Amino acid sequence: MLDRDPVTSPPFWGTQASPQKSAPQEEAGGPEYRQRETWANNAEFVLSVMGFCVGLGNVWRFPYLCYKNGGGAFLIPYLTCLVTGGVPMFFLEVGIGQFMGEGGISVWKLCPVFTGIGYGTTVISFLLNIYYIVILAWGLLYMFYSFQSPLPWATCHNAWNTPLCSTFSRGVNGTNATDVAEGATDPVVEFWENNILGVSSGIDEVGVPQWRLVLTLLLAWIMIYFIVWKGIKSSGKVVYFTATFPYIMLAVLLVRGATLPGAGLGIIYYLTPDFSKLVEAQVWIDAGTQIFFSYAIALGSMTALGSYNKFNNNFVKDCTLLAVVNSLTSLFSGFVVFSVLGFMAQEQGVPVAAVAKSGPGLAFIAYPKAVSMMPLAPLWAVLFFFMLLTLGLDSQFVAVEGFVTAIVDVFPQYLRVGRRRELFILATSAVSFLIGLFLVTNGGVYVFTLFDYYSASGMVLLWFCFFECVAVAWVYGCGRFYDNIQMMTGSRLGPWLRICWTFLTPALTAAIFLFSLATHSPLRYNSYVYPVWADGLGWLLALVSIVIIPLYFCARLLAAPGSLRQRWQLVTTPLLEPHQRRPQDKPDVVLHQLGV
Repeated sequence: MLDRDPVTSPPFWGTQASPQKSAPQEEAGGPEYRQRETWANNAEFVLSVMGFCVGLGNVWRFPYLCYKNGGGAFLIPYLTCLVTGGVPMFFLEVGIGQFMGEGGISVWKLCPVFTGIGYGTTVISFLLNIYYIVILAWGLLYMFYSFQSPLPWATCHNAWNTPLCSTFSRGVNGTNATDVAEGATDPVVEFWENNILGVSSGIDEVGVPQWRLVLTLLLAWIMIYFIVWKGIKSSGKVVYFTATFPYIMLAVLLVRGATLPGAGLGIIYYLTPDFSKLVEAQVWIDAGTQIFFSYAIALGSMTALGSYNKFNNNFVKDCTLLAVVNSLTSLFSGFVVFSVLGFMAQEQGVPVAAVAKSGPGLAFIAYPKAVSMMPLAPLWAVLFFFMLLTLGLDSQFVAVEGFVTAIVDVFPQYLRVGRRRELFILATSAVSFLIGLFLVTNGGVYVFTLFDYYSASGMVLLWFCFFECVAVAWVYGCGRFYDNIQMMTGSRLGPWLRICWTFLTPALTAAIFLFSLATHSPLRYNSYVYPVWADGLGWLLALVSIVIIPLYFCARLLAAPGSLRQRWQLVTTPLLEPHQRRPQDKPDVVLHQLGV
C-alpha cells in the first residue's frame, strides 16, 4: 500500500497534517503508481458526506415512517436509535478511515481477522450501486416527460390509459371523488405502472427491458462515470452543486407547499403524536433501520470518504455538524412532503392517510399528482425531478467511489498505474449497467424491491454494524482507538461514544436484527406477495455478504501458525504504520514477514 511518510509525520501529540510521500515504484525500473489523493479542502469532505447521507430516503422514507409509526411520537425511537446507534457508527467509520488512510477493505488492517467486514461491505456497496441508480433512470424519464403541457400523467387520454382511468379531482374534471366508477384508477398511477414501468403481473414474468429506461439508465451511468473517473479531484468539485441544490429546492417547495389549500391538514397529520405506537416493536425496528440506512452505515463509503482526509483533520467536529444536518433534513423534508399531501387530500376529498405513500410511490405517484394540480405544473415537475436527480447522483457517485476505493487500495500496484483506475471504473460501470438491465424490464420493479429489501438495507446493515463494534471496541480496543482519535484531533473524546461502541450499539443492532428475523414475513410489493422461490433468492442476496465475516474469520484463524492462543494473538495484532502507533506499541515485524 501507499504508506504515509513516517519520517515527516507528526509526533504523537502533533497537530499538523502528515504529508504523504511520493508514489513509489512497483519494482526497480518499473512504472510509478499514483499517490493516494486527499481532499483539496475540508468543505469537499463535508459536502461529499452530506450529499451521500442526505438522499432520497430523507425525502420519501422518513416522512412515511413518521406518519405510519405515530407521527411526532416516532421521534422518540428515532432519536434514541440516533444517539445510541447511528451517530456512534458514523463517527467510528469516518474515524477508522481517516486514521488508517485506507478504503473499506484494507482499513481492517486495524483488526486483520475481521477483514471479512471490509469484503462484505464492498459486496453490499456493489449491489447497492446496481439497483439504486435505477431510481435515477426513473427520475430522468419523468423529467423528460415534464417538458409537456399538460403533464402526461394529469389526463386520461393517452395510449397507456385504461377505460377505468379517472382524474378524481374536482379541480380537473368537475366531479367529486365519490362520483367515479368503482375500481377507477388515477392517471398518475397508470402513467407510473403502464408507461414508465410497463409492469408485469409478478416477478416470475420478467419480460424484456423497456428501451426508454435502458437509455436513461445508460445516461445515468455515463454521468456517474464522468463524475468519479478522476477520483476526488472531479467528484470533490461536483458536490458543491449536487449537495447544496436540493436544499434550495426543498426550501422553495416548502414555501409553495405551505401556501396550498389544505397544507395545514397534512402537517398536523405528520406531527400529531400517537404514543400508543411506542409499545409496538415494529416501530423501533423501523426507527433503527431508517437510522442506519440514512447514515449510509456499513457500506464502506463513509470509511472511504474519511480515508481521503488529512491525518490530523478534526473529523469529530465535522461529523457532529453532519449528524445534525442529516437528521434536520429528514425532519424538514417531512414538512415539505406532508404540506403537499394535505393539499392532495383536500383536493380529492379523502383523508391524508389515503394519499400517503412509501418508497417510490411517494416520489413517482404522490408528488407528480400534486404538481399536476399546481399552477405552472410543468415548471414544478421539472424542478422536483431535477432535485431528485441531484439527490440521487451524489449518493450514487459516492457509493461508487467507496467501492472503487476499497478495491484500488487492495491492489494499488496494479490499479493506480497510468489510467488503470479509470479503466477499472469503466469496467465496473459497464458490468453494473448490464446487470441493471434486469431491473428495467417489465418485472424490474419487483427485482428492484427484492434488491432494496435484502441486499443493502435492514438486517444486513445491522449485522455488519454489530461486528464493526466488536472488532473496534472489543478486539482492537476502545481505549486504544480513543488514543488514536486524540492523536489525530488533539483532544480527548467524552465517555459517551465509548459506552455506545462497547455496549449500547452492539446491543441495539443485535436486538433489532434478531427481532427482524423472528417477525419476518414474505416480501410484498403493494398487494403482490412474492413467491417462496423469490423470497429465497432475496435471502441469498443477503447471505452473499453476511457469510463473508464468519468464513473469513475462520479461514484466517485456521491458516495462522501456532497454538490457538498464538493464532489469536497473530490475527488480531494491528498492522499499523509508525505514526499510527502509540509509543508502547511494538513493530509488527512477524506479521509483515508472514504476509498477514
